Amino acid sequence: MAVKPHSIESSRQPDPSYDDDPAFPLHRGGKLEVRSTIPVRDRDDLSLAYTPGVARVCTAIAERPELAHEYTWTSKVVAVVTDGTAVLGLGDIGPAAAMPVMEGKSLLFKEFAGVDSVPIALNCTGVDEIVDTVIRMAPSFGGVNLEDISAPRCFEIEDRLRAALDIPVFHDDQHGTAIVVLAALKNAARLIGRPLPELRAVVAGAGASGVAVTRILLNAGIGDIAVSDSKGLIYKGREGLNPVKAALAEDTNKAGLVGSTEDALRGADVFIGLSGGTVQESSIATMADGAIVFALSNPTPEVEPHVAGRHARVVATGRSDHPNQINNVLAFPGIFKGALQVRAHTITEGMKLAAADALAAIVGDDLAADYVIPGPFDDRVAPAVTAAVADQARAEGVARA
Repeated sequence: MAVKPHSIESSRQPDPSYDDDPAFPLHRGGKLEVRSTIPVRDRDDLSLAYTPGVARVCTAIAERPELAHEYTWTSKVVAVVTDGTAVLGLGDIGPAAAMPVMEGKSLLFKEFAGVDSVPIALNCTGVDEIVDTVIRMAPSFGGVNLEDISAPRCFEIEDRLRAALDIPVFHDDQHGTAIVVLAALKNAARLIGRPLPELRAVVAGAGASGVAVTRILLNAGIGDIAVSDSKGLIYKGREGLNPVKAALAEDTNKAGLVGSTEDALRGADVFIGLSGGTVQESSIATMADGAIVFALSNPTPEVEPHVAGRHARVVATGRSDHPNQINNVLAFPGIFKGALQVRAHTITEGMKLAAADALAAIVGDDLAADYVIPGPFDDRVAPAVTAAVADQARAEGVARA
């Protein structure tokens, strides 16, 4: 499959009311098409590409299923799967409205790492339904990228699919964000001269990305980390915690802080916003000297970058119009390319940490307060992440090639 602007005109007349917005003409007809990789010029070509020649290949695969990796597209194609329940900052807008985002994800896979993918929007939201559907589709793909599925359902869906399938399953809203945050934080910590184990962090938001960011920072050795949700800080013994948050309470907030995000920010070294809420300048001002602020909610950060910059040494956002953009496109294309390259049957925590290290290393000696993470159009990114993930997969014994 090749990804490029769609060339087939829709039979329906375009609505002129949308033409003033440049996004609509670009999306008209969709952003993807399927293109053959071999020519069919004559009867001989047809007899090899289809019947009778194709039957010999089918028979061989039936006898030796592992040959599907070599003789079909499954070894290099990812399914991008959503149920449309947590799309961007738009929320539960349904599968049809989610499709432009899934097409965009496939476009980015191809443009940034040469990975083919198919956007799939499911008209179901039950955990069992989604898991069963993806399992049934899995023989057609080499990996599954879960996208825009709301928490806490997304955690169980990913866990069950990882257990059931022998191909990589990766929820990008969780792990893509986490990998890029860790890479940027490693460099920010290097800039201020403080190793991760000496830092105390506050994460606002305990949804998919907030939980994954917290987990990867714990795995990377962060000193302490407190997480807040809409009801305040998460701590042991707080009533009404779901199982995911209860597990977080066991592993975080060593200081036993209670109260609000703002309470936890006093003296904190790092703030990571993934909540869609707001944080007042007065609270950022109470953070430690040389503070690091990642205000990642989109399109409106928890605190405006120029405001945070009055008090913090390093500021990052999720927006492309400010320095230090925490953008998942830095991670997921190379991660899947590396995993597919070595036929990894899963994506491990070690592979995620290796991807973060590779991203951080690209910055190198050019490290500065406005450059702690490479930009999305840095052509070193995907190759570096691909190589790191593939090497780590081999080292951990999850590679099959």
